[in-house]
Amino acid sequence: MTTPPNLKILLAFDFGLRRLGIATGNLLTKTAAPLTTLSVGPKLPWDRLNGLIEEWNPGQLIVGMPDPTRSGTIFKKASLFASNLEKRYDLPVARVDESLTSRAAESILRENRRLGIMRKRVRKEHIDSRAACLIAEQWISTELSERAID
Repeated sequence: MTTPPNLKILLAFDFGLRRLGIATGNLLTKTAAPLTTLSVGPKLPWDRLNGLIEEWNPGQLIVGMPDPTRSGTIFKKASLFASNLEKRYDLPVARVDESLTSRAAESILRENRRLGIMRKRVRKEHIDSRAACLIAEQWISTELSERAID
């Protein structure tokens, strides 16, 4: 028997052609945290995604969508990824504008490094998972404000 999804937990994805940044989010605490970054080769790492979905048991998935006018190819692939998530896991998948999340994530990480909060060099993997975190935070903020209005 499968456990029903935890409606307070979400996974957010910063989709890229080389890497897939992933973050967790919690609607109860209204927080998000970087989780991991997976390498993307010719095929998406569905086996690793299966494991994360099973481990976290989220009730919501979020995919950061690039601006279709600036990056048509990656927009189409991100759309396909979001559609495949819906079909594979039978979970709601929200699509969120991810414009500038990677730049914002890099800026946050570089400042953390400068302040000594982060000791390691800022790597692309860190940026991708932090960008996914920003996508999750953006969705949580929007979702909770919309619920307050209703």
